[in-house]
Amino acid sequence: MTTDWSRMVSVQQSSFHGFANPVDPSAAELRAWAYQPDSVPLESMPADWDLLVSGDRLVGTLFELAMDRTCPARRFALHCLYIYAADGIRTKFRAHPKRRLRKLVETAEDDGDELMAIWAHNARVLLARPELFDYHDWCEGGLVRQSRRLG
Repeated sequence: MTTDWSRMVSVQQSSFHGFANPVDPSAAELRAWAYQPDSVPLESMPADWDLLVSGDRLVGTLFELAMDRTCPARRFALHCLYIYAADGIRTKFRAHPKRRLRKLVETAEDDGDELMAIWAHNARVLLARPELFDYHDWCEGGLVRQSRRLG
């Protein structure tokens, strides 16, 4: 059974007042922030916050947010998915399970829109050709700002 991500209605808190621990947010806090990102601007977060939240514990939440076309922080979530994919592939899956990345890629291909299909394509290209890794593109948001399919 596939989920129609474009029709999902997200449950949002009426107001978000910040993270109990910004370097280790809960999935609920991250989700609440993503629908009200101006409540705690990214500039006020710890350095490399994107790298901190792009791990196994929050990747499911980040994926849900990236799949939601109405999420105000969708591009941030997509950026974190690029970090997650690159981190797994570059470490030969010592950092993250290959099975988890493969499932996310397949779901993005089956149920995602063009942005998610491009992410999935790029993850598959990097998996096949890890030498194409470019830190700016994968970890500094280059592939999110200038969305393109890698060759």
